[in-house]
Amino acid sequence: MLFNLNEFLIAVSYALDFVEMDIFGVVTNHSKRVAYISMRIAEEMELSKQEIFDVISLAMLHDNGASEKNLHDNMFNGNKKHLHLIESKKEHGIRGEENIKSYPFLTDVKNVIKYHHENYDGTGFFGIEGDRIPLMAQIIKLADTIELNSYLKEVYIEDKQRVQSFVKLHENTMFSPKLVKAFLNISYTPHFWLDLKDEFIDMSIRRNMPNFSMEMPLSKIHDITKVFSKIVDAKSEFTQEHSSKLTDKAAIMGEFYKKPKDEIYKLMIASNLHDIGKLAISNIILDKPGKLNEREFDIIKQHPYYTRLCLQEIKGFEDITEWASNHHEKINGTGYPFGKSGQELDFNSRLIGSLDVYQALMEERPYRKTMTHKQTIEILDEMTENGMLDQKITNDIKKVFK
Repeated sequence: MLFNLNEFLIAVSYALDFVEMDIFGVVTNHSKRVAYISMRIAEEMELSKQEIFDVISLAMLHDNGASEKNLHDNMFNGNKKHLHLIESKKEHGIRGEENIKSYPFLTDVKNVIKYHHENYDGTGFFGIEGDRIPLMAQIIKLADTIELNSYLKEVYIEDKQRVQSFVKLHENTMFSPKLVKAFLNISYTPHFWLDLKDEFIDMSIRRNMPNFSMEMPLSKIHDITKVFSKIVDAKSEFTQEHSSKLTDKAAIMGEFYKKPKDEIYKLMIASNLHDIGKLAISNIILDKPGKLNEREFDIIKQHPYYTRLCLQEIKGFEDITEWASNHHEKINGTGYPFGKSGQELDFNSRLIGSLDVYQALMEERPYRKTMTHKQTIEILDEMTENGMLDQKITNDIKKVFK
């Protein structure tokens, strides 16, 4: 299919907004501002369009390791108010680099995220100095440092001067002379600062970033979406393999029903991405050892909505978006978040919904142990009798995975 990298990057930006919603309670637009500043520096340095697109993508993804449960907890130590606590950890870059190996970059971007906290004088985590640090890592370092040390939602003349003085002060220590020069050149125009405001940042990035599409088989797109299933599953110690195992089961059932290969890949992609909305849900709720109260369950019910919001702008993903965001809908209309029922739920939505219940019950949760196949099927049968799941699909799951 013709895969538009810009639309996919926008989906990525929504997913990272969700991480910020979890950590800070609001969307801070941190990654978007870092991406915009990086884009402008790259343009000033006359990088190619492919390189500019990649530096935008990398800037968007530079904090992707922050959603991982163990790293998240170790970095915060109970304090969720300071992004500096994320940014100051070496593991954050290592994990982030590992997560993006399958992302569709257009140029060689090895070690950009890993080294995006290195100082030009070699005093960073890894002791890499000067132009041994990848240029894109240097650009993101400068943009990230400015964003973290400034309030860019509303900037006045004295704020601009303070930022410019800060960058000049750290020339040859944090930043290279050529990056300092590039930033100062772009920062003297009023529109640069206006573009960074919350109400304009989305539009500013979309309007200015290069546009790239490429013909890509669904098998390759499936590999790319593993990036996000890994990030989502790593959020909780109880879901480390949830999306990957759901994807395996969707493929098995697709083969069982003799579906075309492309449709099976779409089912696998939908399974990879079905829980991407959970990035917006606090681990306090996801990992709660007891029964959720009414308010907590109401928050949990929001995550398929966020999944749809994230995926709906990707052309060619219409079926994938539908199947992924319907995974908690029920045939009798008692599901969430849309309350769909009956004919509103096509076969593949019903299939992923049933498999998601089956897979979740087979996994340990903070409030219960792993269930056996027999125990799981008993629950699926009960849900089927209550009109929640598809009878044929439930019987077929029972047969295939017994």
